[in-house]
Amino acid sequence: MKKHVSPTLLDNIILADSYLTISSRAEGIYKDKGSKFLAFAMPVSSVAEIKTILEQYRKEYYDARHVCYAYMLGADRLDYRANDDGEPSGTAGKPILGQINSRGLTNVLVVVVRYFGGILLGTSGLITAYKQAAADALNAAEAIQKEIQLPCSLHFEYPFMNDVMRAVKEENARILQSNYETDCRLDVLLNKASEERFRKKIRNIGNGAVRYEFATTTAEK
Repeated sequence: MKKHVSPTLLDNIILADSYLTISSRAEGIYKDKGSKFLAFAMPVSSVAEIKTILEQYRKEYYDARHVCYAYMLGADRLDYRANDDGEPSGTAGKPILGQINSRGLTNVLVVVVRYFGGILLGTSGLITAYKQAAADALNAAEAIQKEIQLPCSLHFEYPFMNDVMRAVKEENARILQSNYETDCRLDVLLNKASEERFRKKIRNIGNGAVRYEFATTTAEK
């Protein structure tokens, strides 16, 4: 399923220096007419990680009727999916995703496991059940703010090492990889809020002696 993002909201997302997620796994539950809905909310960082987690839940709850889920990924909140796992279309994944959206969260997966109680709940009953189960798990989770980080590569000659390292330290950039041979290279993660200031510092070293390359994709700290 795809969701339209308004220009105003998208502008705010792009201009933001941080995003909202949850700190750790949390659980919730909802019961109605014998059916039990077990909800699990957790922080995630990639589709590959999500696939592994879903496989684990399907194995652990092999006797459940449905294992439905929704997730949101990326600081721009544009990578998401909702899955009904056999429930009537739009009655499970969509209300779960709605709870993630209503809190402005990202890098979050919510799984809701249903044990059927023998009485049909109807479309509205299912929507309410999955919504409330997801809400219960997310309400139990701690929402935290994380800074958006940008990957950056710096290329320079060895005599400029001290100046480069000073700029990296002053802006709290995290070194991912380094090469200190004849032509030095540093790969770092830089807080988006510090990007403009960092660019100026690097540009002033040796009158442009340091070449920097900023990637177009963002990373989350």
